[in-house]
Amino acid sequence: MVSKCLTLHLHQPQNSLSSAHLQKSSSNLKPHFSQLYTASKSTASAPHHLLSHKTCRNFSSFSVVMASKNSAQEVGSNEFKEFDPDSGLINNDLKPTTQDQRTFSGWEMASLWIGLVVGVPAYYLAGSLVDLGMSWWQGIATVVAANIILLVPLVLTGDPGTRYGISFPVLARSAFGIHGAHIPTLLRALVGCGWYGIETWIGGEAFFLLLPESIKLSAYAKSLPWLGTSPLEFSCFIVFWLAQLGIVWRGMDGIRQLEKYSAPILIVLTSALLVWAYINAGSFSHMFSLSSSLSSSQFWALFFPSLTANISFWAPLALNIPDFTRYAKSQTDQILGQAGLPVFMGAFTFVGLAVTCSTSVIFGQVISNPIELLGRIGGVVTMILAIVGISLATITTNIAANVVAPANVLVNLSPSLFTFRRGALLTALLGIVCQPWRLLKSSESFVYTWLVGYSALLGPIGGIILADYYILRRTKLNINALYSANPLGTYYYTGGYNLAAMAALIVGIMPVIPGFLHKVEVIHSVPKAFMVIYNNAWFISFFSAGFVYWILSCLKGTQKNSSSADPLLSS
Repeated sequence: MVSKCLTLHLHQPQNSLSSAHLQKSSSNLKPHFSQLYTASKSTASAPHHLLSHKTCRNFSSFSVVMASKNSAQEVGSNEFKEFDPDSGLINNDLKPTTQDQRTFSGWEMASLWIGLVVGVPAYYLAGSLVDLGMSWWQGIATVVAANIILLVPLVLTGDPGTRYGISFPVLARSAFGIHGAHIPTLLRALVGCGWYGIETWIGGEAFFLLLPESIKLSAYAKSLPWLGTSPLEFSCFIVFWLAQLGIVWRGMDGIRQLEKYSAPILIVLTSALLVWAYINAGSFSHMFSLSSSLSSSQFWALFFPSLTANISFWAPLALNIPDFTRYAKSQTDQILGQAGLPVFMGAFTFVGLAVTCSTSVIFGQVISNPIELLGRIGGVVTMILAIVGISLATITTNIAANVVAPANVLVNLSPSLFTFRRGALLTALLGIVCQPWRLLKSSESFVYTWLVGYSALLGPIGGIILADYYILRRTKLNINALYSANPLGTYYYTGGYNLAAMAALIVGIMPVIPGFLHKVEVIHSVPKAFMVIYNNAWFISFFSAGFVYWILSCLKGTQKNSSSADPLLSS
């Protein structure tokens, strides 16, 4: 992917360099350091981080050094040093993106989110809240509120991806250490594999429900206890599983093209479904007449776990969003492209709720499953549009949200063994092992066990990474050290592990475990306080882990110690 490299040179004040060294290096530098070239156009908006940019034929001489006015007080060596990248930490898929690879415009970032939002799981969200007693507007407002909250970590975590061109696994090395990063990234990959299986099962279910009745009534459609589903449904699942691999095999460019051209089609098909529901139901008056059946105390008891579940819906992508923003043309493009998320989610959940409510008028019963609904509508044209629409909606969500992160994590785990394609293939295989048909056995297990449960794993990771990047490092990273296994490197910490981050991760996860065990019925009774913690798992784990990490890092003096140990670290 990357045939060039960044070579960044250190400029130290005269009192920290020999005069001969200064004269030798000054010939390669511009007269005014405020005019130094940046690593990409996207970093031009960051005046505190000025870098010179030079390309070379290969990455073997890759070296990065940060400059600052206070470097004379922090640099522990009078000589320029280079840390060569370690072969176990880098390959073509992990290198920072070059300017030529920055192809995602604001519209393409927005298209990515449209493709992610339009899908069967998002269709269910507001409807599931109404089923639990909320009014229609309360359900939609809960979804929108969750996505407004989530937009903050999405944009903040996306910044280093665009600024430095690095992926999530590489960014995680900053806070967790070059080896310690494997722990949070593998947790993210595990969730991605589970989601990949869920989305693939939904796509396979579309194939199954739209099959002729004679086939669906055959012996092959009967469930097998040991399998947990029928051979026919499992076969449809495998067919859809195979269909996605062709797009995955094309890599990030194939994914970008898919999202870009699918977005308008999905908007048209979603609008057509909404119009159909309005015409056949006469209006949306049935939905508007739905009022809350909850008392004030009951509503708030439901609101907070529902808010957590809806935040958890996109929490995995909020972690690995640098995998996409590293291809953005600028910070403006990544921010504007993501700003539409609450609007897209609000609009699509409105469609899901409006159509679901209309089915009670049209068919005399509520049909919450959009795949089943399309099968009930019937007609050859409808069937074709249903297969195309649901397949497209599922694939655009599944590949972008659930393949890219695990694939990059596996590449980071062993750059010599895995490429993006190999990582994607293993992700797909693990998606089968997760047995998604069991995860989707009920909306209760899906929303309040699966979604809320994994938020306790991902929340603390996000809190630690953001505290490290913004509070401790003030957005300044030593890119060279992120690829170096040198014990003097900034991110080597203790044997490659940042013990402060590991401790904070445990602190963020532990309080949620009793509530989770109670939810999955391993423990029959726990104090009420633990259930309150569980229902607010993402918030509590995110902020507690971030705060503990900040305190431990300050007590340990991580920044000061690493500055004096690594002559390449900026202030």
